[in-house]
Amino acid sequence: MAEIRNYTMNFGPQHPAAHGVLRLVLELDGEIIERADPHIGLLHRATEKLAENRTYLQALPYMDRLDYVSMMCNEHAYCLAVERLLGIEPPLRAQYIRVMFDEITRILNHLLWIGSHSLDVGGMTTFLYAFREREDLLDCYEAVSGARMHAAYYRPGGVYRDLPDRMPQYAAQKTRNARQLEEMNRARHGSLLDFIDDFTQRFPGYVDEYETLLTENRIWKQRTVGIGVVAPERAMALGFTGPMLRGSGVPWDLRKKQPYAVYDRMQFDIPVGTKGDCYDRYLVRVEEMRQSNGIVKQCVAWLRDNPGPVIIADHKIAPPSREEMKTNMEELIHHFKLFTEGMHVPAGEAYAAIEHPKGEFGIYMVSDGANKPYRLKIRAPGFAHLAALDEMSRGHMIADAVAIIGTLDIVFGEIDR
Repeated sequence: MAEIRNYTMNFGPQHPAAHGVLRLVLELDGEIIERADPHIGLLHRATEKLAENRTYLQALPYMDRLDYVSMMCNEHAYCLAVERLLGIEPPLRAQYIRVMFDEITRILNHLLWIGSHSLDVGGMTTFLYAFREREDLLDCYEAVSGARMHAAYYRPGGVYRDLPDRMPQYAAQKTRNARQLEEMNRARHGSLLDFIDDFTQRFPGYVDEYETLLTENRIWKQRTVGIGVVAPERAMALGFTGPMLRGSGVPWDLRKKQPYAVYDRMQFDIPVGTKGDCYDRYLVRVEEMRQSNGIVKQCVAWLRDNPGPVIIADHKIAPPSREEMKTNMEELIHHFKLFTEGMHVPAGEAYAAIEHPKGEFGIYMVSDGANKPYRLKIRAPGFAHLAALDEMSRGHMIADAVAIIGTLDIVFGEIDR
């Protein structure tokens, strides 16, 4: 009698649902997955090693390129680690700006996730809707830092500069009539805070649109309910964090359990799932978008009423203003030394973790007293989640592997590093 053998198939990296650089080797019995073996490293750029040969400030922009859909959150963890080694605390206004942009970044991340996850399982509309909102938020990034994605806006000791008083406006074009132009610039006549405030008023309605498309959609539920179930005990054992852990019913959120910046002053709830399947994780992330919107509102209200410095005044850590630098010899020397030699950080070690949109993103940094990190280790949340892909997809169909990759919300910049 002929021997029945499982056959092996490469899923990705060419597959559109493999998000660019995942090579998944599937061992199949017909269409049932017996084993899933993720092959990583296709986006390895030696970020941790590069940081050892750059000054503390030069290593900061590498953080943007780790999880390249949650840029400022990566910077936040890095800045916290440097600040702990230096023993400094940024001004309160800078901390509020950081929290506001952390939550804007969380919304950005979840918008990309909901768009690509629904696109992976066959829904086109959500993808287009989500990118419409991302455009507004990327404009906030651009207004504050000059870059739409890799902002390098957070700095050890605070943020690069204060929030701008005016928003860039769309210019007249042959393809736009006056009415269209007025509508496009409607929220752009005031400051950045006015623009963000207008966005927070509109955003809950947009989330309702996504829920109308997906939450009770029978195709969406067939593709996600009961798929990739992880029990709470197993989720903790596998090192899950963020929505992956909360979707399994564990109410763990670093913003509440180990507050950093000004999260202890914020009013928000932690959404928690019950079943631990793809559908619950979807519901958790959608509710997180609503909660983040509320936190952004609170930050806007505080920032309007409380002007002040946004970076510490110690010029051995933060550069002097351009005006001072051009009129004062001492400030010029500070500026020159800071951008050539860089700051010297006292010897020691520090671990800083934040509640990144994907989970616990941590930076472990060792300093030997020089102007460069002696060692940098990045704790990427997606790494532990991808490691569980095998366990989550066993016994499911090939099509379900796509839904599971979507629910993991993995980005390979941080996994391969």
